[in-house]
Amino acid sequence: MTIIAYLKPHCGWSRGVRAILQKHDLAFEEKDIINHPELYAEMVEKSGQPLSPCVIVDGVMLADVSGEEVENYLLSKNLVNPTKKETPVPTDAPCTPEEESAKVASKTIRFF
Repeated sequence: MTIIAYLKPHCGWSRGVRAILQKHDLAFEEKDIINHPELYAEMVEKSGQPLSPCVIVDGVMLADVSGEEVENYLLSKNLVNPTKKETPVPTDAPCTPEEESAKVASKTIRFF
């Protein structure tokens, strides 16, 4: 199975996607859409929309998904088997308030 995941380094939704892929011991290519604007542009072009995470599983685009949604897709297509393994983080949660505050604080403000 070929999996490409367009993720943010620090985001609840992205952590959830990583956790699900790791829970099922799936190899995946991670593309950092924050530190590499060209990868964000690639994600938008391929998904047709600007929200993340986006995951491509064997050529099928799952756009703006949570880890829970990725797991449901994988299970529904019999690509993985159900497991009782737990994930270390929530699989369907947004960024924490601290992460949102840091994101806002790090934005450059230009007055010209």
